[in-house]
Amino acid sequence: MNTELFGVIIIFILSIILAIPVGKYIAKVFIGDKTFLDPIFNPIEKFIFKISGINATEEMNWKQHLKALLSVNMVWFFLCFFILLFQGSLFLNPDNNPNMSPDLAFNTAISFVVNCNLQHYSGESGVSYLSQLFLMFLQFVSAGVGMAAAAMVFNTMKERTTDKLGNFYNYFIKSCTRILLPLSAIVAVALLFSGTPMTFEGKDAITTLQGDSVAVSRGPAAVFIAIKHIGTNGGGFFGANSTHPLENPTYFTNAVELWAQLIIPFAMIFALGFYLKKRRLSYVVFGVMTIGFLLLVIPTVISELNGNPAIEKMGISQATGAMEGKEVRFGPAISGFWSIATTVISTGSVNSMHDSSMPVSGSMQLLAMMVNAFYGGCGVGWLNFYIFIILAVFISGLMVGRTPEFLGKKIEAREVKIAAFIAILHPLLILSGTALASYFAAHDTAMGYWFSGNATGWLNNPGHHGFSEMLYEYTSSAANNGSGFEGLGDNNPFWNITTGIVLLLSRFIPIIGPLAIAGLLANKKYIPESAGTLKTDTTIFGVMVFAVIAIIAALSFFPALALGPLAEYFSM
Repeated sequence: MNTELFGVIIIFILSIILAIPVGKYIAKVFIGDKTFLDPIFNPIEKFIFKISGINATEEMNWKQHLKALLSVNMVWFFLCFFILLFQGSLFLNPDNNPNMSPDLAFNTAISFVVNCNLQHYSGESGVSYLSQLFLMFLQFVSAGVGMAAAAMVFNTMKERTTDKLGNFYNYFIKSCTRILLPLSAIVAVALLFSGTPMTFEGKDAITTLQGDSVAVSRGPAAVFIAIKHIGTNGGGFFGANSTHPLENPTYFTNAVELWAQLIIPFAMIFALGFYLKKRRLSYVVFGVMTIGFLLLVIPTVISELNGNPAIEKMGISQATGAMEGKEVRFGPAISGFWSIATTVISTGSVNSMHDSSMPVSGSMQLLAMMVNAFYGGCGVGWLNFYIFIILAVFISGLMVGRTPEFLGKKIEAREVKIAAFIAILHPLLILSGTALASYFAAHDTAMGYWFSGNATGWLNNPGHHGFSEMLYEYTSSAANNGSGFEGLGDNNPFWNITTGIVLLLSRFIPIIGPLAIAGLLANKKYIPESAGTLKTDTTIFGVMVFAVIAIIAALSFFPALALGPLAEYFSM
């Protein structure tokens, strides 16, 4: 047990230490300073801008940033949708995997475009190598979009009045080429030399120790798995995701993949401090996020190490902890830590089955996605936290009787209304979707086209756990996470279409909101700091932000958690 905990602590600490120089490098990339990779990537970027006809030096306001962002995402969606719809007839399909149904192609295309990777299919049998390669492309660009949006918000926080907020395409291309690509290459090489396949050949025939002949799926997996974690995407090349022995062969690869999903979300917070030359602000933000993360991860790890009380009552020893749904090569401690890291960061990859987690762990995984503001995904993690900062500044200003200000800009009615709408949208999407699905399941509704049979057919578990499965699916969709309680039968029109709609709304509206707020603030007159200014780089302000997150986000979901994982815990 002590060895397992030591591994968890070392990975976490190393990720934080390495995130500081990576954050400094990211800030230099966004500012436009010279970096050691300039000789490699300058010619590549110039070529991309030349053939695309884009002027990367043209300044954009926030509306132009948003228009560019939404336009490219729409193009990627339609391209992905048609590739998935006709993949059975296209090239790079050695295993002859069939076309996707329209509803599944709709869900999958949206899911990868929005950086969620909610997979209602199994990679071995559900997609061709061509589809896998295009999905890998989406994992790069969806992460790049989030980082470009964050870079624009960073730009608005400087101490001046302007509507010239950099160029979206410049931030986007540099995020992909100078940050995501080099880090992914490092992870891919580590996986490749650890046994992860990298080939375009079809299934391989092997003979097992029992003498059975079986066909083993393979493919260009190493590069796909690298960007799935570096870009906080989470989509598995194989159906079992990072529990699969070819996707995550050893404890070493497990540590590499954990680091890979932690590094950019951590580094983006430090990049904020370097970009604005306000490192204390970044430390306060990182501290609030880390406290929130530890409050989720510690109960999870303890719960998994203590084992299952139902099994204990049967007189069965659980010296290794709760091992249902866990890989023996990893153990419960690192599996519990991964389950919170992947839900807090919105990666969504799994190295254990979350459906088999202890109820306390399940509630922490859900809460991590419901809060959706601790670290978060590439770029969008900061955007989500930015909303809570605006609300905290507004509430704090009211408490001390001053006009709320953030970094020298007044927070007024428009900004607060936008922030409040974004904060309310998240629970609205999750709870309304869960309520609809629960109503159909409770009444065993005949679903017709939407599901082949009655609604109870999509639940493999009754009672509290069945409710948790439905709650988790919509929470994962709204948080752009992608993991799931896999007892739920979700590959059908009802779940594909409803979660697809939630995916769209929960990705782009929470990006539009912060960009609009940041753009509005950038246009306002800068007010120099005075003795009465509320300082936002102090511990007191950090506590205020944490309190706002707890009140607005966490408490919104307490009744739902009480009906699901908490009720399951108290019934054991």
